[in-house]
Amino acid sequence: MTTHLLSVGSPDLIGTAARGAADLIGTAARGAVISAFLVFIGLCLLWVFTLATQDDDPERLYVAGRTLPPVFNGVAMAGEQITVIILVSLPGAIALFGYDGVSTAVDSALALGVFLLLASRIRATRRYTLGELFSLRAEGPGVRIAGAVVTLCIAVPLLMVQLRAGGITTALLIGMPSERAQVVCTVLMGFLVTCFAGVADLRGTSFVQVAKVPVALVTLAAVTLLALRFFDWSPGSLLSAAMDTSVSPGGYLSPGLWEHSAGGGPLGTLSDHIVVILGTAMMPHLLLRVSASRDAPAARRSLSVAVGLTGLFYLLLITTGFAAAAVVGSGRIGAVDAKGQGAPILLASEVLPHHSTGRVVLITLVACVAFLAVLTAVASMTFAAAVSVTRDLLGRKGRARIGIGEPAVLRLSVVALCVVSLLLTTAVHRYPIEFLLAFSLSLAATCVFPAVVYSFLWTGFNRHGLLWLVYGGLSLCTLLTLASPAVSGTKYALLPEQDFNLFPLHTPGLISVPAAFLLGWLGSTRPWERTTHTRHTASGSASGRSAPRLASTPARTP
Repeated sequence: MTTHLLSVGSPDLIGTAARGAADLIGTAARGAVISAFLVFIGLCLLWVFTLATQDDDPERLYVAGRTLPPVFNGVAMAGEQITVIILVSLPGAIALFGYDGVSTAVDSALALGVFLLLASRIRATRRYTLGELFSLRAEGPGVRIAGAVVTLCIAVPLLMVQLRAGGITTALLIGMPSERAQVVCTVLMGFLVTCFAGVADLRGTSFVQVAKVPVALVTLAAVTLLALRFFDWSPGSLLSAAMDTSVSPGGYLSPGLWEHSAGGGPLGTLSDHIVVILGTAMMPHLLLRVSASRDAPAARRSLSVAVGLTGLFYLLLITTGFAAAAVVGSGRIGAVDAKGQGAPILLASEVLPHHSTGRVVLITLVACVAFLAVLTAVASMTFAAAVSVTRDLLGRKGRARIGIGEPAVLRLSVVALCVVSLLLTTAVHRYPIEFLLAFSLSLAATCVFPAVVYSFLWTGFNRHGLLWLVYGGLSLCTLLTLASPAVSGTKYALLPEQDFNLFPLHTPGLISVPAAFLLGWLGSTRPWERTTHTRHTASGSASGRSAPRLASTPARTP
């Protein structure tokens, strides 16, 4: 699992990347990076304001009127996979831990393949929130509320992690790595993202997602190609150098080097695979994205485009991780940050001569990609959660009660979600909250995937089964996470000084996903009621057969 972000108190990554004090980025160069970064932020916000839909039609607001072309929507869907956590975490995990980091990247890429199997069915229902999708087999307000609860429980932790990652990355890129500066940058980034999410709709975010994909791919490709120059354009030589400079050359390409992955053994690794693949595939914002397609065949074509671009993105990320290990060295990457999240910036700072204009441009591109990743990821997740609140939690009666139209409720929900997430993020900035990412993915894998599969494939799935599945899965994920090494008992836990680690796996997917399927079946069939009914029927039949014999006895004795 890629669950660790840049640590609070990390040093200035750009300055640390240099070989000496004379080689540090000068004031003019850093000023150019910051100026270009701020101009880029301003242009992005201006662009989003011009793309915002003024139409009050909910379908045009939520799913762009279902008119997005397949290729365009597929590129935007690929952009949904490019988040700041992936950008800063995966290359570092690969640089330090080799095989374990690569397996996480492969799992993330496979997630869209799982979603591809369900995309056409989801689009055919014409429903685009979890509450509406859950209502396929189980009508009622309680079902919609359950969908909204799950959406919020998935979205808020993810928003906290994304906002924190964006603030810390921004602070490091502008050369202000202190704890106070990181909090200030988190608040500023949160404010910008709130403005963006407050005016954006699916159509506006789609254009920004489409613009982000080529920028991210070109930046990663440029860094990778510049790194290959050091090894005469030989990928084999680059990989050999990465192994030689790793902390364990003999085990670099074998599982178990990452302490987190090795902690739970094979069962822990299997649980992580389940959570990453199924959880990433079942994110609520993907429902909106696939629902914006014209029809079911268009949805499949969009997913095909997204799968290809996402595969290319993860291939470049894997290469970037190996290149960082080969050029910078795992020792230096680990010295800057024990979890390796500075690897992309360190690599961008080393592949070109210091004080060169190209180096400044490359670092600026990395900063812009990171900002776009934060902007779009937070906006997409917030927008999906706000749509669920508007349609599932409040509904028509709730909106009529407060006397506000649906678009206004949506905008207020977006702002409220961003503000609450930002307040929670700043309040816990001293604590490692990275386990929240694994918790959100576990919830999506446990509460959403079984419910969607049952809704599409089992006609006997009903309201009782869905509520058992959703709330039982939510409770089980929460309890197992609290009792796992992610919260206590290990040095990377939320509370490393405490030890109430009763569940040995870092993620609960190996237990919670099968349990959710079982709860859905038990709630729908309730076999104990059927057994009781059969017993009552048998007793009634026996009484009915004996009654005529008693009534006829007096007739035979006149």
